[in-house]
Amino acid sequence: MEITKREEEYLETMYILQKNKGVIRVKDISKKLGVRPPSVVDALKKLNEKGLIDYEKYDRILLTEKGLEVAKETYQKHVLLMRFFTEILGIPPEIAEEDACQFEHYVHEITAERMKEFAQYIQEHCPYVLKQFLKEHMEKEEAKTQKSPPK
Repeated sequence: MEITKREEEYLETMYILQKNKGVIRVKDISKKLGVRPPSVVDALKKLNEKGLIDYEKYDRILLTEKGLEVAKETYQKHVLLMRFFTEILGIPPEIAEEDACQFEHYVHEITAERMKEFAQYIQEHCPYVLKQFLKEHMEKEEAKTQKSPPK
């Protein structure tokens, strides 16, 4: 069964809502993804047909075992990418968040695992080099913002 990137995004959102609020509601999904409730309902119907969620109109929304598996994998990639972008590359959190949301749907599991291993290796074996790298990039960013004329 093929799961689209958008469906992964819905599943991940539902997983986060369930984890944080204990309940998944159409209005919360709508708000989090920035889409209208009717669009959410259409997506839920498709996910239900694929066996990724249990959903009936005006009833609870539950992730099935398979849906939960996909959601967790996507979420774990997101967390890994966020940490890699912020802690290793020194990307500002708001940009890292945006990029992680995009990358998580396209990065292969092997690549994600290798990034995780690389980050651990660098942090354990080369902490000075990492700190120096981040310091230099922070200084470059500061210099850029000081040169840029105010808008």
